Amino acid sequence: MTLTIDTRAFIAAAPASLRAESAGLSPAEFHDRYCRDTGAIKLGEWTHLCAAEFTATLEFADHLRTVTSSGSPVAALTSALYDEGFPVEILQFHQRRTESGTATFVLCEFNGRRGWGAAIADDSAESTIRAMIAGINTFA
Repeated sequence: MTLTIDTRAFIAAAPASLRAESAGLSPAEFHDRYCRDTGAIKLGEWTHLCAAEFTATLEFADHLRTVTSSGSPVAALTSALYDEGFPVEILQFHQRRTESGTATFVLCEFNGRRGWGAAIADDSAESTIRAMIAGINTFA
């Protein structure tokens, strides 16, 4: 799926602390820094089943893992990542609906390092998963 997004509106939806941290970055630099979809973890297939149910396939360097949840995407992904050796903590979570989709911003802590991840998607759960993966990929 390809989303056409208004990058400036996406950045404007970010929490104040992230907007302050990223002041002076161009939209492309913001995307490169906070929206990483490559790195140690990649989101493969995504299926929104119904209501709060989804299935996500995570791609690691040497294997795939499928996560199915009928509840919180944060809880499901945090648990799966912990099992895979990525004990991530979500310190801040911010989500807003924009004209382009649901924008999610998460401040993650992993191995004593903190970093923001950001994503936008039509589905709020997918946006959450993508933002968490982007946050981890900043330092994993």
